[in-house]
Amino acid sequence: MDRAELDKKINDTVMAMAKDPQNASNYHELAELYLSEGNYDKVMSVLESLLTVHPDDIQGLIGLGTMWFYEKDFRKSLSYYNRALELNPKNYLIYYNIGNVFAEWKNFDKALFYYNRAIDLNSTNPEIYNAIALLYNDHEDYIESKAYYEKALSLDPENITALVDMGNVCFKLLDYETALELYKKVFVLNPDNKIVAICIGNTYALMKDREKSYAYFEKALKMEGDNYKTYICYAIALSEFKEYDMAIEMYKRAIQYNEEETEAQILLANLYSNFNELDIAMDLYKSVLHIKPNDSETYMLLGNAHYLKGEIEQSIGAYKSAMNIEPENDEYKLIYMQVVNEYVDMK
Repeated sequence: MDRAELDKKINDTVMAMAKDPQNASNYHELAELYLSEGNYDKVMSVLESLLTVHPDDIQGLIGLGTMWFYEKDFRKSLSYYNRALELNPKNYLIYYNIGNVFAEWKNFDKALFYYNRAIDLNSTNPEIYNAIALLYNDHEDYIESKAYYEKALSLDPENITALVDMGNVCFKLLDYETALELYKKVFVLNPDNKIVAICIGNTYALMKDREKSYAYFEKALKMEGDNYKTYICYAIALSEFKEYDMAIEMYKRAIQYNEEETEAQILLANLYSNFNELDIAMDLYKSVLHIKPNDSETYMLLGNAHYLKGEIEQSIGAYKSAMNIEPENDEYKLIYMQVVNEYVDMK
């Protein structure tokens, strides 16, 4: 509906609520209308008003739990889901949502428990299997993750989430043929999917098919949306095919496209460092640290560049800065001590 029609519906629903404040359906309708226009503060306000009148409204409790989930206040989210669960312990959606909360907290066992409980109550919902697959993926158990994506796709063969994510899992398992097949299925269903075009380009690059790889990156660049990641992936593919001058130009395009992001600068600096262009690499690392002064990894890379150039004192300073940011990082400590000992021996 257009703006005028939406405003009229909102006004009519507000008037209906004023006339009959006990009617829960009016609150639900108004919350849906505000949700459709992306006014999340008003959605939460309406649902809180609903629960004042009907504290046991399941839909209202789940809705507020979900809103707090998207606000990343997972404790509040869980409190509303638990209240809903006490009222209706047979609602699969509540278990699914609680599983999502524990997944965000990286509590694998509890997340899996609640997802499995959701499956007990609704075994034909592909999104639950997608969630479990993602949980295993985050746990780096890619074989189990793939099995759950396959289950989701058996229930919904055109499930975009499952197709893309299973493609990513196959990519991690180095099964590029299957990954490519899955990505292409998505591209047929959604030919304007920029992310999938990039994924296909990445996959062809690793399969050593230069022309097809470049073709999909060019397609991605012509699609609507942010091109920063496209430039970076294109540059990586160019490096795979040893077209380093073109890769450097592509990284520079990414940097010009978004000067506040640092990934392209770091990757370009790494490339220069590999070719022993250490001064250029160090300037780029310093530029990154100007944007992100607490980036310990960049300090380590800067230290490595100084070390390769024979500037041991400067490398020790950079490594020490990294350690100050992450004092518990044993790898940083080890590198720092090795270089310090080498410096002492040299002196």
